[in-house]
Formats: sequence, structure tokens, C-alpha cells
Amino acid sequence: MQPEFWHQRWADNQIGFHQQAPTPLLLKHWPALGVPAAARVFVPLAGKSLDMAWLAAQGHRVLGVELSQLAVEQFFAEHGLQPDIRESRYGRHYAAGDIELICGDAFGLDAELLRDCAAVFDRAALIALPPELRRRYAGELYAALPAGCRGLLVSLEYPQAERAGPPFSVPEDEVHDLFDADWRVELLDRRPIPPEHPGFVAGVSRLDTAVYALRRGRSPARS
Repeated sequence: MQPEFWHQRWADNQIGFHQQAPTPLLLKHWPALGVPAAARVFVPLAGKSLDMAWLAAQGHRVLGVELSQLAVEQFFAEHGLQPDIRESRYGRHYAAGDIELICGDAFGLDAELLRDCAAVFDRAALIALPPELRRRYAGELYAALPAGCRGLLVSLEYPQAERAGPPFSVPEDEVHDLFDADWRVELLDRRPIPPEHPGFVAGVSRLDTAVYALRRGRSPARS
């Protein structure tokens, strides 16, 4: 996926992936992770997600990264926030209160920037990427997160042959293939999304959403 694809999606307001409320699976499963209130939480490919505001409301410091400047500016405007803006080698940083958004390339981030991120929440990042970028994403960006980092990963599953992504189908076997080398991966929940749901992906015969708990460290062998 070229950056121009996402810039055009935002320019054309083709952002069906944006939710008008925090992710229900986040609200359900986040408390069980035991992330300390003041911890820094990383949100990759953040868009203008309301999940960031929810995480900040729990007392967390939020660090997001998003390619689209339009999305970043809309997030702060829609929350009535006037961010401080600065430049770094990672991109343009917008910060207000406990939320900082970097307008830049997620693949340009490194361990120095992410060293104090105690947690990660990934709802629409992994599923936005084609297979070759998913492997790079897990092998580079997630590899930059520190030991002990924990988080939630939300995925979609559908017959990939029925539709070209994004969003892409990322089944459980692929999640383990991508992350097992460095992360403990636990499936917490899987549920069908009914066709009448606003999040249903047009053109597929079935659609499930799955959420995984992640913790930095090798996964136990699966039977």
C-alpha cells in the first residue's frame, strides 16, 4: 500500500474504518491486562480513533502515529484540543494533555522513541496492511517495543478470496506466525459480525472479529 492510497482515502472521506465510539472489545478486555494507569500506550496507524481518547481517560499517556496530517488535525479539532506542534526525525508531533500524535511513517519509528511504551493497542493497523507489509510491521515496528510490553490486537477474519483488502483478513494462524517468536499470544475472544452491523465488510459471506492479548516474550508451543 502506497502512502498516496491512504492520503486519498482521508481526502475523499472514505474512512469506513473509523468508528463513532470506542472499540467495544477494548472496553471489555483492556482492564484485564493490568496496564498501570500512568503507563504510555502506543497506538499504531491511529487515524482519529476515539480509542485514544478513551485510553487517555483511563489515565494513560497515549502515543499514536498516523500518516495522514488531515486525520491528526481532525482528531484534535473534534476533541476541542489545541495541540503543541514540534518537528523531529520521526515526523511532526502534535501533543495536548496526555495524547501525542506523530504525523509520520510508522516504519520510521524506533526503539529509542518507543522505549517507555508499556502497552500497545492495535485495532486497525495490522489488518490495513497487505501480507508483505504485515511481516515487516511485526518484524520491525513491534520489535522496537520494549520487553514486558503488553497489549491488545484486534483482527478480522473472512474468506480473503472473496474481497481484496483493505481491510485484510488476518487469521489466527497468521497472527501466531507473525508474533510467536517474540510475543506471548492468547486468543481472548472471537465473534461474528452480522451483515447489518455498520462494521461489516461488503462483499464477503462471513466476517469474524478476534482479539488477542499480547505480551513481549516467546509464546508457549501450541498443540
